[in-house]
Amino acid sequence: METSKLQRIINWLIDGARSSGGPAEMIADVCEHLVEAGLPLWRFGIFIRTLHPEIFGRNFIWRQGKEVEVGTVDFEILDTPEFAQSPLRIVFEQGLEVRGRTDDPDSKRFPFLDDMRAEGVTDYVAMPMPFLDGSIHATSWTTRHPGGFSDDDIATIRAIMAPLARVSEIVSLRRTAAMLLDTYVGNRAGARILGGQIRRGHTDTMQAVIWLSDLRGFTALSDRLPAETVVEILNHYFDCQVASIREHGGEVLKFMGDGLLAVFPIDQYVGDTAHVCSRVLEAARASRASVDALAIPVGEVVERFRFGVALHVGSILYGNIGGGNRLDFTCIGPAVNLAARLEKIAGRVGRTVVASEGFANSCRQSWRELGEFPIAGFSQAQRVYGLAEEAPVVMA
Repeated sequence: METSKLQRIINWLIDGARSSGGPAEMIADVCEHLVEAGLPLWRFGIFIRTLHPEIFGRNFIWRQGKEVEVGTVDFEILDTPEFAQSPLRIVFEQGLEVRGRTDDPDSKRFPFLDDMRAEGVTDYVAMPMPFLDGSIHATSWTTRHPGGFSDDDIATIRAIMAPLARVSEIVSLRRTAAMLLDTYVGNRAGARILGGQIRRGHTDTMQAVIWLSDLRGFTALSDRLPAETVVEILNHYFDCQVASIREHGGEVLKFMGDGLLAVFPIDQYVGDTAHVCSRVLEAARASRASVDALAIPVGEVVERFRFGVALHVGSILYGNIGGGNRLDFTCIGPAVNLAARLEKIAGRVGRTVVASEGFANSCRQSWRELGEFPIAGFSQAQRVYGLAEEAPVVMA
């Protein structure tokens, strides 16, 4: 490859590959530029490890004439025979370059290359892509060219690795930041923080449905079971709610011991309060069914669980609150306070789902008025509603 053509590609990467719209497009552009400059590339893969509790990494696969395939791999892959016999395992664990010419008998040690050989591949190179933090990521390069990659081709691939690594690291860091924010503060809050809403006092007023729930009998449970078992139970218990909340348009803002606070934003311009409340109630029913079905063996006993959730609709203040340089992205306001009080009432009356008068009026379901209750901090007693389908349960 001509030095000038290679240098133009390197300079383009160093400049941030600005003409590309995103990671997949950037990878396609890199590969196509290299092919135009003379590299006999047929397939390229880039594998980026992620900082995510469930996802080991992401992969992008480019083939000539096809769109880039984007996928994710979970941690279970580390225990598979395929990974144990993969060239990428050597790259990830040892940071070494691995080459496998398909006409070389030694390449038989990598079953993956049998698939490549069947597709007409003549040469394969896997190269480490180190980031500045010392983590090792990987790329793979294959060709169908007779005789495989030349020495000049390998030199070109090695020359492109450093600038490719820098751009990939920048993209990866931004995605990691977004994923961590999504994981720990929620997707909407994460997007706001990443967008620059980071100063204390940066808040917005939002109309929303508030969901506040907790696990019945949690204090007694914590007292009689080992802490590790309690954590396991809580994780399973929260799984029963989080999937339903997100599926129905909500965002989990925080976990507070066994408590969960979530919000379901209401579009003030569309005026979709009734629709949002209906979806929230669907999520509550789905969560109730999941918790009812939850059974965790602990020793010789199978633990079963009950929970309560309070639903209210109102105006909340949503944003950064805290002290010094330690902030929390959360929501506050009288509506949140009322939801918290209603959740306690749910436990007193033995109900799983209770709603405020405002929520019940917005969601025309089969509600039964449970009475008026004095609420601490509120000048007037509040009407509380329960689902007609539920019978009160007295907790032992």
